[in-house]
Amino acid sequence: MMSPLRARSGSKRGGSPLSVTSFVQDVKSRQLVVGIVGLGYVGLPLARTYCAAGFRVIGLDVDPVKVKKLNAGKSFIKHIPSSLIKKLVKEKQFSATCDPRALQECGAILICVPTPLTKMREPDMSYVKSTAEMLAKHLQRGQLVVLESTTYPGTTREVVTPLLEESGLKAEKDFYVAYSPEREDPGRKDFTTETIPKVVGGLGAKSLKAATALYEAAISETVPVSSCEVAECSKILENVYRCVNIALINELKMLLDRMDIDVWEVVKAASTKPFGYQPFYPGPGLGGHCIPIDPFYLTWRAREFDMSTRFIELSGEINAGMPEYVINRLMDALNKSKKALNGAKVLVLGLAYKKDVDDIRESPSIELIEMLKERGAKVDYNDPFVPATPRQREHNLKMKSKPLSAAMLKSYDCVLIATDHTEYDYPWIVKNAKMIVDTRNATVDCKTGRGKIFKA
Repeated sequence: MMSPLRARSGSKRGGSPLSVTSFVQDVKSRQLVVGIVGLGYVGLPLARTYCAAGFRVIGLDVDPVKVKKLNAGKSFIKHIPSSLIKKLVKEKQFSATCDPRALQECGAILICVPTPLTKMREPDMSYVKSTAEMLAKHLQRGQLVVLESTTYPGTTREVVTPLLEESGLKAEKDFYVAYSPEREDPGRKDFTTETIPKVVGGLGAKSLKAATALYEAAISETVPVSSCEVAECSKILENVYRCVNIALINELKMLLDRMDIDVWEVVKAASTKPFGYQPFYPGPGLGGHCIPIDPFYLTWRAREFDMSTRFIELSGEINAGMPEYVINRLMDALNKSKKALNGAKVLVLGLAYKKDVDDIRESPSIELIEMLKERGAKVDYNDPFVPATPRQREHNLKMKSKPLSAAMLKSYDCVLIATDHTEYDYPWIVKNAKMIVDTRNATVDCKTGRGKIFKA
């Protein structure tokens, strides 16, 4: 059966003039098929959202194992149940593939691929570029291509669009291009993909209208802006704001520790002010795909305009140094028991980058484990949501989560609380552990055993 897109446009190179009205009609009638490139923590929730809005979704991913699991109705993300994926696959509303030719059937293609940093803290655009190059080989007239990956201002116009135009088609004349930053926050219950407002910026007026119509069909609120660059900058600003404020509270934590003042009590007291203050909390380092990475995309871009972003760079230095600070605090705690870190048995509680999720992207726990091992410690971990450590781009711990028991806890010289999952019974952990280094204030309500708890 010929797709609505092909039926309208005729062929890849020819056909009638680009019609936003026809595109919008296909969106409203749900004849348009949505394609999503990258089925990770951004792409899969987005696929679920469009399926819930009545669209058929084709997901493309380079990982054949992931594709096979999804087509078998198995989810790999905690907050998206396998029962839902199984239902969508059975009803032929969702399918996954490794074959990019399947995207020729789609009226809209949303790019949700990684945008990591290189070791020199420069943008690694290889995933975005390779995706755009792949799409150019299969691009059809009338299609909308939206980049959702967080990136520096100018990427959509200066990198993605020229690569797509290598197809021989021209943006705004033959196809639409837009940018709409993902705003996923895994584990959050008060907001979902459907209810988080969607910022949308188009390459031109036609692209903005097409992209806005697509997102209005599935998201409760859209926020159209004047350009792709404004949309790109909005996501960077969100993450710079958080990065700088987290660095501030992390620096205060280190200072207040020396002054023998509890930073957590200070934050709690300051939070009673009903205006002019928003609480941020210290931790063992930054995690997740956004905050540790995205601000440096702007830092890199700023150099092209002969500016240094001192706030961002200083914040990055402070936050990047937090794992080292935690290790030093752990060593101090062990020293008080006349125990060296070299040869000590350490149990890390929590591998995920934040509580109650299974997401370990950029998790400080990974770096903490590697640093402990480098210093000669014998390290294990427990995480109820991460049974084994997957291979990552720069890490491959090859470890499995150890089941908790009273005897097991007592066998470690130190328990390091790196992620404050709510599933943990902290009074029980405090009761049975010899020593605890708490980076999350998770043990604040434990009434006994205070003498063996060290804050970090």
